[in-house]
Amino acid sequence: MSKTVSRRKRKISASSIFIYAFLTLASLLSLFPFYWMFVMATRPSAAFSSVPPIVTPGGLLVENFQKVLEQIEFFKALGNTVIICTAVTLVVLLISSLAGFAFAKFKFPGKNLLFVGILLTMVIPPQLGLIPQYYLISQAGLLDTLSGVMILFFLNPLGIFLMRQYVSEAVPDELIEASKLDGCSNFRIYRSIVLPIILPAFATLGIIVFTAVWGEFLWQFTVLRDPEKYTIQVALASLNNTFKVDYGMLMSGVFWATVPLIIIFLCFNRLFIASITEGAVK
Repeated sequence: MSKTVSRRKRKISASSIFIYAFLTLASLLSLFPFYWMFVMATRPSAAFSSVPPIVTPGGLLVENFQKVLEQIEFFKALGNTVIICTAVTLVVLLISSLAGFAFAKFKFPGKNLLFVGILLTMVIPPQLGLIPQYYLISQAGLLDTLSGVMILFFLNPLGIFLMRQYVSEAVPDELIEASKLDGCSNFRIYRSIVLPIILPAFATLGIIVFTAVWGEFLWQFTVLRDPEKYTIQVALASLNNTFKVDYGMLMSGVFWATVPLIIIFLCFNRLFIASITEGAVK
């Protein structure tokens, strides 16, 4: 009996070592592009095409970033991007959670048809709607404004789908019915019962939306023309408008533009493991 147990322990330990080794290797491969970006941000432009590739940091991180500050209004563009991403994320979380709650727990005519219609918009490439969207924004007088950039992202089909699925499985129907018997309105049920339970989904969707809007370029480049209104993506793209690209300067700008995303992820990552039961108790 003891021999069998020891063999099982050996098998478990061997499989655990393999799993941990694989996860470590995958993590290193995932982090390598960020490390290489940091290395290029500390090197001169010629290091970008050196053979063999340079994989050790240099000493030009501050100098390359100073070049970025001379070419573009980096912190102004960064602030515009933070404003846009924060506003869009908050509005998407509100709209998506309310819509997801309605689709999951209410019955009304055309509910399934409307939900399928919202999902079908996910398969339409955003490039196809660029011209009509630009026309509508121009007619509304929102060209070259931060509001014109934001408004396109307020309705998020993926967010509505995720919230609908999460509310359907995480919020018991009995809890909703008991709240109605106690005289709670629909919005009170949403605020006091549904909202605390779906906080983990809020964190997940919030990070997805924030990073997606942060990295979006085409619509921002189409709408914005005033350098004072540039987002960080459009501002960094303007560094390429020369015959000779300083890759060290460009990578330095990209590196520092990535730092806020890492901070946001680290701040809200703890909500991924938040307990649904703890949310219900709140």
